[in-house]
Amino acid sequence: RTGDGSASRSALETARTRQRDEFGGINWGASFFGWLVAVGVAALLTALLAAAGAAIGLTDTTESDVTSNAEEIGVGGGIALVIVLMIAYYAGGYVAGRMSRFDGGRQGVGTWALGLIFTIALAVAAVVLGDEYNVLEQLNLPALPVGDQSLATGAIIALAAIVLATLLAAMFGGKVGERYHKRVDRAGIVTD
Repeated sequence: RTGDGSASRSALETARTRQRDEFGGINWGASFFGWLVAVGVAALLTALLAAAGAAIGLTDTTESDVTSNAEEIGVGGGIALVIVLMIAYYAGGYVAGRMSRFDGGRQGVGTWALGLIFTIALAVAAVVLGDEYNVLEQLNLPALPVGDQSLATGAIIALAAIVLATLLAAMFGGKVGERYHKRVDRAGIVTD
């Protein structure tokens, strides 16, 4: 214990600066585990939404119901997807920020970047491997009666919203996860 709180704060700040210089930046290990958490949370929330939809009878729709309500179904599904992915990437960013002592926002960006890399890799694999491995195509699900131009425009808007929303959620989660370490550091300062 020291009676001089300012000397102790100064020493702590000096130590923290040295630690940040040596251990700051993106921690790819923490970002990877953050991404794993994001994938797990997204899977759990998607399953939960599907179960809730089945419980309230959303799966009992006819093809004519889908045809007449295609726009509402698309907008509702898009909003639900953005919310699920935001929560998932917030959780992933939080885990990465909590695992890494410094730069929580960067850990969130690392989590998001890994998600983007894996998503692009899966999309490329689907294109390269072709229809043989396209499970959704093989299910013969009914197609929505929406023109290709409307579908393309909506998909671009949805993709932009998902990319931006998940990036911001992951960064924010990382910053919140980093706060734990800052609280521990502040608790280490003892003043009389």
